[in-house]
Amino acid sequence: MLPQVVAAHAVLVKIFLVFLFAGFGVAFVASKEALRFKKAAFIYTMTFQALATMIAFSGIVAWVMSDMPTTLSVIVMVVAWAALMFIEIKKYKLIKVADLRQEQTRRLLKGVFVKITAVQVLLVVAIVVLKVLEAKGAISLS
Repeated sequence: MLPQVVAAHAVLVKIFLVFLFAGFGVAFVASKEALRFKKAAFIYTMTFQALATMIAFSGIVAWVMSDMPTTLSVIVMVVAWAALMFIEIKKYKLIKVADLRQEQTRRLLKGVFVKITAVQVLLVVAIVVLKVLEAKGAISLS
C-alpha cells in the first residue's frame, strides 16, 4: 500500500509542475482585461491551493504509513509547502486589491505574476531534485 501512496504523491507533484508551467499562460493570456485577469488569478490560486494541499496530504499519509521519523528532509518539504502557500496567497491578495483598470498596474502585476510563478517552479524543482538525490543516496538529510 505504501508504494501506491508514494506513487500517487509523485504523480501529484508532476501534475503540480505542469500546472505551474501552465500558470505562466495566465499572466500572458488573461492580463489584457482587468476583470478577466482577476477571475483567472482567483481560479489559478484556488486550483494551486487544492493541488498543493493534495500533495501535502498524500505526503503526510505516506510519512505516517512508513513510520518514518521526522527528518530534515520532511521538515524541508513542510517548509517549502508553507512557503508556496504563503507566496501564492500574497500574490492573489495583491492582484485582488489592485486597481487593474490602469494599464500600467496591470503590466506591473503581470510581471509580478510571472516572477512569482518562476520562483514557485524553481522551489518545487529544487525539492524534487533534492528528493531524487536523497533516494539515489547521493545526499543524506537524516
